[in-house]
Amino acid sequence: MIGHRAVAGVALLTASALLAGCAGQEQSGTPAQRVSTWVTGTGFGATIGTLHGDAQRVDEAVRMSLGTAAVHTVCALLTTDSQSANNDLPTPDDQLTQKLASAYSLEYDAGNDCFTAGAANRSLLARSARERRRAEALLDQALARVTAVSGLVVSTTTTTAPGGGGGGGGFP
Repeated sequence: MIGHRAVAGVALLTASALLAGCAGQEQSGTPAQRVSTWVTGTGFGATIGTLHGDAQRVDEAVRMSLGTAAVHTVCALLTTDSQSANNDLPTPDDQLTQKLASAYSLEYDAGNDCFTAGAANRSLLARSARERRRAEALLDQALARVTAVSGLVVSTTTTTAPGGGGGGGGFP
């Protein structure tokens, strides 16, 4: 019997493959120009910043023992934002697309796992944390790939994320 995680992962990858045929891969210009255009057109930096922020808010909700409702909220947001990010694929660079597809799938799985865990299932919360860390590493590799191909250093700041500083003031 196929689990819901496997079905969700296949659905994400299938959607990416279907979008590949429709995503305007016929862009002209050098690889650097095509990646630069894709980064700008998709708001890639803000997308990565949003996913980083979502993962941090999950960590914070769990660390601060904010309860199941807060964990559900931040985990659902991570799942939704990873699905939305996946809609920007493919990129004009196959290696970048592969890294991002894997990262977005891991973020999606992490969001589902922590949502299912709520505030109580420590084993599932730990698995979600591992998935988020693996996804974060892939997102960092994707940022490095963008720089290698295009020369761009992408800013991942967002205007909607809560301000810096400690204490959790501005938590969802």
